[in-house]
Amino acid sequence: MGNSDFFQMDFAALKQVDVRTVNPDMLVDINDTKINSKLPRKERILDFIQQIGNPYCYRCGKVVVKISFNDVNATLEDRMESLLRMM
Repeated sequence: MGNSDFFQMDFAALKQVDVRTVNPDMLVDINDTKINSKLPRKERILDFIQQIGNPYCYRCGKVVVKISFNDVNATLEDRMESLLRMM
């Protein structure tokens, strides 16, 4: 996958993969990826995505992993402070 392929990826579709129905054998095991720490940050990211295929859904051994992010500006510290105030 070249840089042009990366920009043509449908990340919205990749986010929508359902872990309950995905075929685990079709997912890349994150343990098989290698990060080249000598590459600049942007190139490391591109290389990782090229290796993993779908950065939102992959395997870790026999476990299917699905990650997502909330679209908020609150930090972990903000959330912890809020939690402590409620207690």
